[in-house]
Amino acid sequence: MTRALLVALALAGGVAFSAGIDALEQPSAAGQAPLEPDAAVDSPQPAAPPSATPTLADLAAGKLKLVDLAWPLNDKSAYWPGENYQPFELHTIATLEKDGVLSKTFSSPEHLGTHLDAPNHFERGKPSVDQIPAEDLFSHAVVIDVRGPVSADADYLVSLDDVRRFEREHGRIPQHAVVLANTGWSKFWKNSTRYQNRDVRGRLHFPGFSPEAVKFLIDKREVRGVGLDTLSVDRGISRDFPVHHLLGQAECYGLENLAHLDELPPAGFYLFVAPIKIETGSGGPARVFAAWAPSDATGGDGS
Repeated sequence: MTRALLVALALAGGVAFSAGIDALEQPSAAGQAPLEPDAAVDSPQPAAPPSATPTLADLAAGKLKLVDLAWPLNDKSAYWPGENYQPFELHTIATLEKDGVLSKTFSSPEHLGTHLDAPNHFERGKPSVDQIPAEDLFSHAVVIDVRGPVSADADYLVSLDDVRRFEREHGRIPQHAVVLANTGWSKFWKNSTRYQNRDVRGRLHFPGFSPEAVKFLIDKREVRGVGLDTLSVDRGISRDFPVHHLLGQAECYGLENLAHLDELPPAGFYLFVAPIKIETGSGGPARVFAAWAPSDATGGDGS
C-alpha cells in the first residue's frame, strides 16, 4: 500500500515534495508565533510540537498512519444535482481476451465524488485546478468535529465559535493548513436520497461552513483550503454560495465529499491532495490522504 501511495503522490506532483514532509512549516515550542489579539480565540493552548517531524523515509518504511479520505468513483457517486450534470460512467474499450490488454474509458463531471474545487470555480480570473501550486497540495491539517450540533440541525454552519473551541482544546491552527470539518454526513454516502436530504420543495439540507469562520481562517490563519464530508462547502440551502466565493477570491480550494474523517486525530497530521489535473478545469475528482506519526497526533479516534 505504501509503495502504491508513493507512486500516486509522484504522479500528482509529489516529486516536488521529495525534500521531505519536514519542508512544511511545523510549529515548534521555541518558534511558535505569538497569537495576535483577534476575537476568534480565547487564550488557546499552543500546538504541541511533534517529537520528530515525519519524513518521506518514514512513510516508505511504513512508520506513519495513513487514511484514504476519498470515496471510489462509480455510477452511484454523488454529484451536484445541476441540470447538465451526469453520473460517472465507465466503459470497457479493450479486453484481455480480445485485445490482450484491459482498457476503459470514463466520463464524469469535475465536481463528482470526492473532489477539489479550484479557485476559478466561482471567481473569474483565478487559478484553475492545473494551476494550483504543487506545494499547496501538501499541508498541515486539522479536523473540527461538529457531529453533535449537526445531529440536531441538518442546516448547521461550522461557526467561528467552533474554531474558538477547537483552538482552546487542541492548539492554534497552523498557518497554511487545510481545515476539515467532520459533520458525520458521510454515514449517508451510500443513500443518495438521504445524502441530498431534499425537502418537499426540493431544497437540499446538509451542513457547511459559515462565511465568518472561513473568512477568519483565510485572513488570520492563511489556510490553503477547507473541506468536509458533504456535497458542498456551503450548506445545502445556500443560494449565493458565500464560502465558495471567499475561497475563490483568496485563491484557496475546497474539498467536498470526503470520507473517513472520523478516523483522523483532531490535529498533528498532514494532508496530501491529488486532484485530476485538467487544463483550465474548475476542479476534479481527487485522492486525498492523511498521514501522521501516531505518537504526534493530538487525541481523537485516530490517535
